[in-house]
Amino acid sequence: MSFFISDAIAAAAPAAQPQAEGFSFLMIAAILVLGYFMLIRPQNKRAKEQRDLLNRLKKGDEIITVGGILAKIVSLDDQYIKVSLADGVEISLQKSAVSAVLPKGTLKSL
Repeated sequence: MSFFISDAIAAAAPAAQPQAEGFSFLMIAAILVLGYFMLIRPQNKRAKEQRDLLNRLKKGDEIITVGGILAKIVSLDDQYIKVSLADGVEISLQKSAVSAVLPKGTLKSL
């Protein structure tokens, strides 16, 4: 007879069933693969599309910036672009500020 509660609980508890170690490993592997296809791969795809967009920029393209500014590219170099917002109004931006290239004539139609 045991007078300590921890001994009494330990004696009354049934023995745990051993689990297959292979099943645990497969579950962890499945979660990692699922995480790759749901999180990492789409992010890499978006980053590649953005890199390609920035590499295709050329003088005369009409763009929209991440701030929502519509402009036309006047000149560009490796890191910066100069854009025209209106006649006589030009600003310099980082290339990474370009969100999308608009179809030709979009600025004139607005």
